[in-house]
Amino acid sequence: MPRSRFCPLLLALALGVTLVLGFASAAAVARTGVAQIEADGMPLRLVYPTAARARPMASGPFTLSVAPAAPPLPGARRVVLMSHGTGGNPLAEHALAARLAAAGFVVAQLLHRGDNNADVTAAGPESWRRRPREASAALDALAAHPDWGPRLRLDRVGVHGTSAGAITAMTLVGAEWSLRDLIRHCLAAGEADLGFCYNGLPDEAARAARRARFESARNVPDFMLGQENNARHGGRDPRIAVVAVSTPVGAIFRADSLAQIAVPVGVARAEADRLTPNAFHADRLLRHCGACTPLAVMAGAGHMDAMSPWPSSVANAVAERYPVGGSPEPGFDPAERAAAQAAIVQHFVRHLAP
Repeated sequence: MPRSRFCPLLLALALGVTLVLGFASAAAVARTGVAQIEADGMPLRLVYPTAARARPMASGPFTLSVAPAAPPLPGARRVVLMSHGTGGNPLAEHALAARLAAAGFVVAQLLHRGDNNADVTAAGPESWRRRPREASAALDALAAHPDWGPRLRLDRVGVHGTSAGAITAMTLVGAEWSLRDLIRHCLAAGEADLGFCYNGLPDEAARAARRARFESARNVPDFMLGQENNARHGGRDPRIAVVAVSTPVGAIFRADSLAQIAVPVGVARAEADRLTPNAFHADRLLRHCGACTPLAVMAGAGHMDAMSPWPSSVANAVAERYPVGGSPEPGFDPAERAAAQAAIVQHFVRHLAP
């Protein structure tokens, strides 16, 4: 089957605006420092605890309260890497990053090459293959950085991934996937998993073309699908000691590789997720990965509700890019998102004390 480009799963920032940021408390805002370094040619955004007070920073229609380039609190700290979803941006999850910083971690937020709000030319399987290497390169860059390296404890690192960011996180601890598994999944459950298998294709004509590519592989023995489709993709990094994922992509992972994961993995779900339905994604991780445990269930939440909210005008434009699941769920209680974020923070504190 020819390689097909997957369109964004997380396009919260596709229009070039940042997301409104929700913090645990005013104290957390006042103690949130932000800085940026370069990691293997990629920007790496750092969020960390600081004694400096925040100041308002205008970004699009929103105001971000942070202390830019402020000195971090003293002491060597643990790191949590954060991997955004397809077409995403670190700012979409600044609220969670700020909570982690308030708990004492230094958070390193990746901006994946060719798979971000400004550039989706590599979105989908091409980016999925790159992401673990980009995460490991970010850790190498932090270790070598003259200012940050001495401040960090990088022997045991945490990773959080949202949506396609879960591919980054799970691959780094031993999960493997292949295009063959993607094809077989979408042949078997493509209509029920419309948001994932046909993401970015809101009209039936566009979906028909992708459906035809999937159908061309039906009844074809695995050995005849070719090396590219059968190749198992991984990228385990022994430095990763704990993982958390939210609204994860999980259907593509091989069950045998999930069963071999030995580090604790926490899974946060959105009950009304139609973009990555739990039955095919989060539940698959919990079913096959013995090291995976449920962290939080956001009742009534859709896929996009796991992140910070954005204005209805932006939400509507994003939703137009998806056949299903691109809109926030009406009536969702943001307190559930805050509770899920708190559970994620506690997961990292429990397994990776800062």
